[in-house]
Amino acid sequence: MNARTLATALATLLLGACATSPTGRSQLMMVSDAQMSQMGLTAFNSMRKQGKFVDAPRQLAYATCVANALIAVLPPPWNTQSWEVQIIGDDSANAFALPGGRIGVNMGMFKVATDQNQLAVVLGHELSHVVARHGAERMSDHLAAEAAVAAGTIYAGTRGTNTGYAAAALGLGAEVGLLLPFSRTQESEADELGLRYMARAGFDPRAAPALWQKMAQQGGSKTPAFLSTHPSSAHREAVLGQEAQQLMPVYQQARASGHAPNCRM
Repeated sequence: MNARTLATALATLLLGACATSPTGRSQLMMVSDAQMSQMGLTAFNSMRKQGKFVDAPRQLAYATCVANALIAVLPPPWNTQSWEVQIIGDDSANAFALPGGRIGVNMGMFKVATDQNQLAVVLGHELSHVVARHGAERMSDHLAAEAAVAAGTIYAGTRGTNTGYAAAALGLGAEVGLLLPFSRTQESEADELGLRYMARAGFDPRAAPALWQKMAQQGGSKTPAFLSTHPSSAHREAVLGQEAQQLMPVYQQARASGHAPNCRM
């Protein structure tokens, strides 16, 4: 396939793969929800077979309580989907949600997210990645970047350029100029959506800035914001603080209408 044919095929594919996120952002979507759900279930079952899940009844009941309150306010079909929560025997402060209805929370997270509101910040953020189909979007971005690099490499070969050098340069450009910025956008979007969901579920959104501040203190040297897949901690805290204040009426209305979770470990 020559460069022109590959470029035409790529453009046709991209035009037919447009979607819109819950915040109204345009997305490239070349992977189906069914495919992502299957991959999520496969990954989760692999962790189970590897013995990564631990028997921690108190932590499991606590995390499930927070997760269920959040899931109840998610948009369809995620609010009616069957979800499974597992505790992972890892001391790092981390958690995830996977397409297919699976949630994992590291034991180390409970040392940082010390009340239900802070844990709701984390799980709301992770569930938002699923609702916004960020996994499928990230995979689609990679597929598009690989196709663009292939087309550029073929073209460079026809112009007498060293194709190995061209592929390396184009690959770096695709990573920094396309994949990482999209990932930072996804993280910010998950922050925004997560706050919405936790406020609607009756969790105090004001817990978010303090929680992310504690999370930032967990690591050592930080990757420069330009090359990071997450927004800088200071920027994140400032934005979350503003958004939390704006969501206080939503939180107060949720509590008044009976959304008043009482999750304790």
